[in-house]
Amino acid sequence: MAASSPSSDSDIPLGDVPDVLRPQLACVFCGINPGRFSAAAAAHFANPRNDFWRLLHDADFTPRLLAPSEQFQLLDLGFGVTNAAYRTTPGSNDLRRGDFDIARLRETVRIYEPRAIAFVGKEAYRGLFGERPEHGPQQRALGNAGLFVLPSTSPANAAVPYAERLMWFQRLRAWIEPERRQAVRALVVDPDNRVLLFRFESAKGADVWWATPGGGLESGEDESMALRRELAEEVGLVDFTQGPWVWEREHVFPWLGRLLRQHERFALVRVTSADVNPTIDLEREGIHGWRWWTAAELATTTERLGPPALATHLEALLRDGPPSTPISL
Repeated sequence: MAASSPSSDSDIPLGDVPDVLRPQLACVFCGINPGRFSAAAAAHFANPRNDFWRLLHDADFTPRLLAPSEQFQLLDLGFGVTNAAYRTTPGSNDLRRGDFDIARLRETVRIYEPRAIAFVGKEAYRGLFGERPEHGPQQRALGNAGLFVLPSTSPANAAVPYAERLMWFQRLRAWIEPERRQAVRALVVDPDNRVLLFRFESAKGADVWWATPGGGLESGEDESMALRRELAEEVGLVDFTQGPWVWEREHVFPWLGRLLRQHERFALVRVTSADVNPTIDLEREGIHGWRWWTAAELATTTERLGPPALATHLEALLRDGPPSTPISL
């Protein structure tokens, strides 16, 4: 079976070992680079002393122990494999800094949209991000993919007991199943038909996007109660009339080391003033500024928006008015 190919306008390079990728995978495992065994076999983790395939099976990623030559069977299970660097070397110590290309991995995430990237070894992560991580979920994300660091499965890492490495693979297996969360968001529209968006940043400012005010429901709250609390905290908006619920969506996204499957509903809230006076520390919520946007500005911006089709749906809402029932995004 041939490797899945990126879209024709991509310049993602191909190395001695093909990527095992297809869209919408639950997790893509990212090794550091191909060694000589893998290059000769054109298969990931092909060294017979490498524990990767055994760990996948023992952690319930695969129903049986797969051979490296069966790597493309991972796709039907929802998993894939790539490398942080494509150049084949006798060992990872032979890699140069320029062998690691974060732009290539970012493009891979953009094209294939995996839920998570699991780095097989700290050095694969450090080569791309320039920082040494701890094992487990990472605070930073890459696009809409959460990041997780596993111990290396290389025979060079044999000093780490197999049981400890298996524990981290099992934690990853549980972590990639997103936590369910109910949330509300507000389309706050001023008299000039501008909509209020907050500028969100993931940890270390690695990813930036603009989204509406709102957040998750707390214990004992209904949606309207949660909406009023969120607007009081984030906008300083207390005296307002809640409009109809106009949109809803469910999506999976990483947030500060967690993977969330969030169902959210959007309410229209018209205001008479453009004042924004938060009553909480917004930076602790990952918010670093705000801006009022026109529909035309949203339609032409290159900034990342949440939801992605915000401009189209806002234009329709302002033109046609609220729908009789919330539109699914």
